[in-house]
Amino acid sequence: MMKKRKVWKLPKGQTPTAFDLKIMALEDAGHQVPPRRLILNEEQIAGVRRSAVVNTGILDMLEEKIREGMTTEEIDKLVYDYTIAHGAIPAPLHYEGFPKSCCTSINEVVCHGIPNDCEELLEGDIINVDVSTILDGYYSDASRMFVIGRTSPAKAKLVKVAKECLDIGAAAAKPWGHVGDIGKAIERHAHKNGFSVVRDLCGHGVGLKFHDDPDVDHYDTGEDGMLLVPGMMFTIEPMINMGTWEVFIDEADDWTVVTEDELPSAQWEHTFLMTENGLEAISW
Repeated sequence: MMKKRKVWKLPKGQTPTAFDLKIMALEDAGHQVPPRRLILNEEQIAGVRRSAVVNTGILDMLEEKIREGMTTEEIDKLVYDYTIAHGAIPAPLHYEGFPKSCCTSINEVVCHGIPNDCEELLEGDIINVDVSTILDGYYSDASRMFVIGRTSPAKAKLVKVAKECLDIGAAAAKPWGHVGDIGKAIERHAHKNGFSVVRDLCGHGVGLKFHDDPDVDHYDTGEDGMLLVPGMMFTIEPMINMGTWEVFIDEADDWTVVTEDELPSAQWEHTFLMTENGLEAISW
């Protein structure tokens, strides 16, 4: 039988620290451990924090500006202008061909909605605005739900439970635990409230790249997944649906993800740092 290649490898000639020895022992015991590149050092963490200040500032600004009658193109311009004014770059802009600076996903749109000047916010809409920022090469990523005026009790509950799912998933993520613990907790809470969890999209590592390992599933995959080690950064961003968890991609633009039954969806996203004491929100 071929011997499995070790993921946690020391640079040649380096003496293992207590941290290294702990991870190596856990890998020997059969746990899926992260590669070393996913463990950010203090300088890198500080860089992501600076990026996150801009990213969170964008969403705070939108809290004050977003309103009925605004087009999603106007939202995108606000995001672009704020980002550039703070010396940063909108990460989504031109990423794999995406044409805008943020994602605007209304009602039955789960994620990756493309801002445009024909789409106006209406009374009762729920909208997710997803923003990601590059500052000095460091990435941060977060999204919030906004309720336009008065909405239905069902939509209001969906938005509330989606935020609870994020918080519960974050609380389930423990240092030296597993990424699979997050999805188990989220799915349990969503189902308890009569909602479903999208399975085709997930959270992800972030910080030095826009998207990196590990995949952070928001449902119970039946597997433990990667070990959560202090120094890792990743997003938790559950997409919670009022009806079926199944989705499709709109063929008109090959980006917009919509619920299969066209019932509403809600999502919140934070960037987190895993510490020895648990998760710390970096951008929200």
